[in-house]
Amino acid sequence: MKKKYRCLALFSGGLDSMLSVVHMQRIGYEVIPVFFMTPFFGPEKAKKAAELINTELVIRDITDEHIKMLQNPRYGFGRNMNPCIDCHGLMFRLAAVMLTEFKADFLISGEVLGQRPMSQRHDALNSVGKLSKVKDLIVRPLSQKLLSDTLPVREGWVNKEDMLDIQGRGRHRQMQLAEEYGIKHFPNPGGGCLLTDIGYSRKLRDLISFDMLMIEFIKYLKIGRHFRISDRVKLIVGRDNQDNENLESISKSEIILQPVSLPGPMGVINSREEPEETEFRLAARVLLRYHNKLTGSGEVVFIKDELEILRIWEAGLDDSETKKLLI
Repeated sequence: MKKKYRCLALFSGGLDSMLSVVHMQRIGYEVIPVFFMTPFFGPEKAKKAAELINTELVIRDITDEHIKMLQNPRYGFGRNMNPCIDCHGLMFRLAAVMLTEFKADFLISGEVLGQRPMSQRHDALNSVGKLSKVKDLIVRPLSQKLLSDTLPVREGWVNKEDMLDIQGRGRHRQMQLAEEYGIKHFPNPGGGCLLTDIGYSRKLRDLISFDMLMIEFIKYLKIGRHFRISDRVKLIVGRDNQDNENLESISKSEIILQPVSLPGPMGVINSREEPEETEFRLAARVLLRYHNKLTGSGEVVFIKDELEILRIWEAGLDDSETKKLLI
């Protein structure tokens, strides 16, 4: 009896990853989609996409491994802080570790030759394979006809004639396949990774520069205005009520600062050490700069673990000084 081969699929939730899964299923393979989660991309899009193709999704958190890779990616970054080649290599390597757990034989992905300028050139796909250390177990169903044969093809687990020859940045072939496979709804391409965002990348780069790339600080990068108070102290200030609520919800052991008497912006201090008084005072002045109801000086209270640790009376910083601290 002919063996039914099983593969693990790197699954982003985009149309290409959906097509690669459905294509392999239609020609007889058992496919297990896997989404690797980090603080920079969450599973919501992938969950919805898996539902749309009626497939159960496996989600794994790879935050620790991803942060370690992010500090020194071998192939560097894209336009912003997106280390796409190293990221894909890491994911394939971690997926390979899961092969035994799921009794799977090889790995697939929805990568299309030439679609993305940094990570899907022919040489980039080879680099991804080398980084993964399991290059010979990777099949890319949408472009495999154009790529070198890997073990599953050479051993006959995968018939190369069943694979596709899609390449380039156009989406016409993918749209045709989606219609053929009955995929009527799918997410828009791109937009899922925060590391491609200019503002987010700037704030992330600041964390790396000051040796603060830790999950307890990364979680703030999507919220508020960010200020570099000193080499060891960073301040986040809420822009509006929603920011204030978000800051309050994720602040556990950090120092919180709030204006006294009149409602206003909330601030949170990120620091690996206890700030000095000069740092507290500068943080208070930045916070007061964004208090719309205050004219002149004001009082700021600092709270840690729900206990008041300090009160400071200061004048708000002027705009030119504030801009120098803004990240």
